[in-house]
Amino acid sequence: MYKNNLVQTIAVCFLAISTFSACAQEHQKNEELLKVNSNILQHTVLLNNQNSIIPLTELEKKNIASVSLGFAFQNVSDSLLNKYAKVTSFSSASYENSPELGKLENDLKFFNTIIISITDQEAPKARYINFINSIAKSKSVIIALYGQQTNLAPFDSLTAPILWSQDKNIQAASLIPQLIFGGIAAGNKLTRNISARFPAGSGYTTTVTRLKYTIPEDAGVNAENLREIDDITAEAIAARAAPGMVVLVAKDGKVIFNKAYGTHTYDGPADKVTDIFDLASITKITATTPMVMRLVEQNKLKLDTNIGAYIALARPTAMNDIPVREVMLHQAGFIPYIPFHDGVKPGDHSPDSSAAYPTKVADGYFIRKDYFKDVMWPQMLNAPIRTRGKYVYSDISMYVMKDIAEQISGEHLNDYVAENFYAPLGMQTAGFLPRNRFSKDRIIPTENDTYFRKTLLVGYVHDQGAALVGGVSGHAGLFASTNDMAIMFQMLLNKGTYGGQQYFKPQTVDTFTAQQSNISRRGLGFDRWDPNLSKKYPSATASPQTYGHTGYTGTAVWVDQARGLIYVFLSNRVNPSVTNKLVSMGIRSRIQEVINSAIDKGMEK
Repeated sequence: MYKNNLVQTIAVCFLAISTFSACAQEHQKNEELLKVNSNILQHTVLLNNQNSIIPLTELEKKNIASVSLGFAFQNVSDSLLNKYAKVTSFSSASYENSPELGKLENDLKFFNTIIISITDQEAPKARYINFINSIAKSKSVIIALYGQQTNLAPFDSLTAPILWSQDKNIQAASLIPQLIFGGIAAGNKLTRNISARFPAGSGYTTTVTRLKYTIPEDAGVNAENLREIDDITAEAIAARAAPGMVVLVAKDGKVIFNKAYGTHTYDGPADKVTDIFDLASITKITATTPMVMRLVEQNKLKLDTNIGAYIALARPTAMNDIPVREVMLHQAGFIPYIPFHDGVKPGDHSPDSSAAYPTKVADGYFIRKDYFKDVMWPQMLNAPIRTRGKYVYSDISMYVMKDIAEQISGEHLNDYVAENFYAPLGMQTAGFLPRNRFSKDRIIPTENDTYFRKTLLVGYVHDQGAALVGGVSGHAGLFASTNDMAIMFQMLLNKGTYGGQQYFKPQTVDTFTAQQSNISRRGLGFDRWDPNLSKKYPSATASPQTYGHTGYTGTAVWVDQARGLIYVFLSNRVNPSVTNKLVSMGIRSRIQEVINSAIDKGMEK
């Protein structure tokens, strides 16, 4: 009974990974849970994987449906599936008036990959076997079979992959999806003869290719040592440093903590781990820099070639002779910032869209056609170069890099990164212009803008310059959830590989993320650990192998290679208006110190 109660209690955490911290306060219970998980996985076998369909690859080409044929824990399974890719749920219970499940089959016509969950009690039923055999004729099918292995026999004629688990409880439902996507490796064999197709010794081996969603103890971390994160976030919210925030920790490829705190606004709904935040300057390393990295790898962009070679309009300006490398290092001499919104004249904008005012800046605010080309870009191109050779952080640098990358690729930044990175990686929220893709209630509001756009900003980039170019810029404009950030930066921590696909060569990742300046801590595009220990940046205990970036809206992502750590902190500290308390209270760095300490204590054992 104790084992069953433990499984039921802790498995609730798998349904909403946000509750891992709250559910995992008792270290001993987590140790017991790991034993339960291990036992389940020891009695789980992957069959019919002769075509290496599992782990799933090329997610950008897959439209995935999850179908429950009488499986009681589909909501748990689907919550895990949806951490890897967008998966649409269907249940046979909704088609009881369709004896042969023809209506269900019809509703699946636009999906090319079908994950079917079924128990040993349902497997022998002819209507289900007929449905599976029919759907497998035109779709890629994966069977998740829970229960007695003798019920593998009805699938003798099926060539599609089958993941069989002896257990049919809520915990097994949280593990099988991770085997399907490569968060967990398969490697067991059948111990007895089931049929001619499934003799003893049958079973395929796979490797881990994606993140695993688990508890701290699975990565050698005592959950109790992460408790202080709750206290620090509570302190931040009480001091009105930000109305809410989400914190994610991944260690050794395992997400061990992902928890939401506070509310969207001080009188709004509760934050969720699936909420979408304005990343601000994290755009620089999650969109623009990866595009630059890919173009450099393809030998289409040379870091030591001057700006003028790529941007014709820069040739008559002081920008012409500056090498791209200096731009990526913030050593090009650009001024830090131009307050473009201060120069907007009454005739430049309209409350309604039209051919003359096509660019949406916010709800009820449209800027005139070619405003960027006519006003903003000339200002940047002709701005004085005052500090070349010195480290001066400048947003202008990523306006320039965006233009260079788009000139070379012939694609818009937002389209390029979506096609080349976000979609194949399985990142579902990451992207620009989130209001075009998601409902407002999933997007965290930023500032109540009383001086420029005169509205609460929800899904429109906070940065004024990025807003005036329509929300897609090289320095700001990207939105995402913590899970998508973990995926992107796990790929970088893996030296360019994720989900069985290579996005960058290891040396490319090493070059861009390592210190590349002799006058600052910076990498190429990436911010880094500061060797001036008095600055304690990004935290006092961060290793010298740490890289990442912060964002003005109250965000941060840091990869500590020495610890195998990804730390993501997303908040909206600019709501309802800009406050510096998140910085002055050291909230982000203090949480990082708690995480580092917890990992280090685990490594000392």
